Amino acid sequence: MLELFITSKTRRKIITVFTKYPDFKIHVRGLAQQVEEDPGNIQRELQRLEKVGFVTSSKEGNTKVYHSNPKFELYKELQSMVLKSQASRKK
Repeated sequence: MLELFITSKTRRKIITVFTKYPDFKIHVRGLAQQVEEDPGNIQRELQRLEKVGFVTSSKEGNTKVYHSNPKFELYKELQSMVLKSQASRKK
């Protein structure tokens, strides 16, 4: 169901991870491994999502780490959509 609203498969995977696990922090390569996508695609989508405010980033040593922004105005709605789509898949 989520694929009807978010057409990018990579973006959908990123949004799913960050809405299911709001306290999750990860770097690009780690996220790429977790969602089994190319790090270049992950980097591009994270930049887009950071630009709109869905994720924020910080530096931890030499590494840029991304985390969700629960203050993003559509965060709760996206989280609800993700959880509902996951629940409907289990049925």
